[in-house]
Amino acid sequence: ATQIQSCCPYVTCILTVNDCRKSTIPIFPFPTQVTFIYGPKSDTYLIFCNATTVWTAKQIQFNEEKPEFNKLPTKTGHRSLTRSISQSSTDSLSSGTHTQYSEEESSPRDKLQRNSKGLADFCIKNIDQADFGRREIEVAQQEMPALMNLRKRAEEEKPLSGAKVVGCTHITAQTAVLIETLVALGAQCRWVACNIFSTQNAVAAAVVEGGVPVFAWKGESEDDFWWCIDRSVCADAWQPNMILDDGGDLTHWIYKKYPSLLKRIRGIVEESVTGVFRLYQLSKAGKLCVPAMNVNDSVTKQKFDNLYCCRESILDGLKRTTDVMFGGKQVLVCGYGEVGKGCCSALKALGAVVYVTEVDPICALQACMDGFRVLKLSEVIRQADMVITCTGNKNVVVREHLDRMKNGCIVCNMGHSNTEIDLVSLHTSELKWERVRPQVDHIIWPDGKRIVLLAEGRLLNLSCSTVPSFVLSITATTQVGERRWANEYVASLHLATFDAHLSELSDDQAKYLGISKNGPFKPSYYRSANTHTHTHTHTHTHTNAGLSNCF
Repeated sequence: ATQIQSCCPYVTCILTVNDCRKSTIPIFPFPTQVTFIYGPKSDTYLIFCNATTVWTAKQIQFNEEKPEFNKLPTKTGHRSLTRSISQSSTDSLSSGTHTQYSEEESSPRDKLQRNSKGLADFCIKNIDQADFGRREIEVAQQEMPALMNLRKRAEEEKPLSGAKVVGCTHITAQTAVLIETLVALGAQCRWVACNIFSTQNAVAAAVVEGGVPVFAWKGESEDDFWWCIDRSVCADAWQPNMILDDGGDLTHWIYKKYPSLLKRIRGIVEESVTGVFRLYQLSKAGKLCVPAMNVNDSVTKQKFDNLYCCRESILDGLKRTTDVMFGGKQVLVCGYGEVGKGCCSALKALGAVVYVTEVDPICALQACMDGFRVLKLSEVIRQADMVITCTGNKNVVVREHLDRMKNGCIVCNMGHSNTEIDLVSLHTSELKWERVRPQVDHIIWPDGKRIVLLAEGRLLNLSCSTVPSFVLSITATTQVGERRWANEYVASLHLATFDAHLSELSDDQAKYLGISKNGPFKPSYYRSANTHTHTHTHTHTHTNAGLSNCF
């Protein structure tokens, strides 16, 4: 059984095989089948898994001592097994679910590893998972047409030649496509994770095998997180001249620990509202002397990534962690920006009763006209079955609210950082924390009341599930593109996927509207990606976002 699992990590339970020549057995609870076929000897088997192309057939030679097929693993963690096989890299492909807890707790910092080319300048969970991660990346490439198109068109020109990019993002199959596109366009890269739970270990291994140093693994501690960031910045005979950040932690660390490096930095690309806010803080303090590209406010990020990505992934994250049924549940969504709109739309479609909290009267009016009741948090907190924060702010849900929640209330965050839920107030002697699944904690009050906290208040969808590759292709293409790669052009590159055909303006129509026949069709003041280049005198200019702007 151990040999089968080491060769085929999708087989997490070995069940008894009857003495027939062929036996097809459903391996509960995966929606798949594994077939055992006797070979010429009784100790030779073939295994087929029809839900994946990773393992179509595997011949296994056992030792003389016969394995015991009638014993199940002792720590199966059945509920976490209900995740789909496509998520295997997120939870570490090299092991069955019954070893997941111990694997997340172990740190690879003291483990020396090398890739097939001898590179040892990295720190990930297990380099041996690279083949599985490569297949995950190849699947993502099929859903990221514009980024792959950009890579193909510009690969020979090498427009990013000379760029030394240090990146801090979620390390998933989708961001791996982005990283490898940057490399294909001529950049040198070093990468680190912006979230301690979102790294897909097998994907990180595949990126390292491709030659890019990565310092990240799923389940990092807080100390590990900052250690990894430091290692990504510090390298012998290598200094970054570009920062691609998601949340501002990497930028903050360089400003704090390595201010001399800023003289070499030619630009910062930031894609989250949290990171952009931190850049504006630096600007107001007169400390932002580096060009900073605000990708978060681009049309492609706001209207597609924030809205459509969250609309699909919020349900995935909640289902995988809690198995909850949404019909009839009373759900409170804090914030009705693009992320909140996506979450509310998905929850309403499945029959949930959705309430919204807002401070912005325009967003509040939008929520009302979309059919949601807008209330204060204190007015609805006692009856809520779920509370989801989507504001990007701090202390949105505090101890006072947590004390008033009903037993079993699910609390999670869809904003970038873990500041929206006041976790500090929950680490007190009278409250007990109980880990029931990976990224699922029960917080137990003295009277026995429990609330269910997901991902320790960090970003739910990337910590506990996956996100649609196609939507991330739109954002990634915006991050890479040159000035000519405006939002409208990025959008047009994705239309072919839907076999969509754009209409064209006549000369007379274009003249009537006062625009070019070929666009742009939106005015310059329409919300779009801008570069805010601040100096110590607080002057600034505006250009379209993209790494290629700096080279």
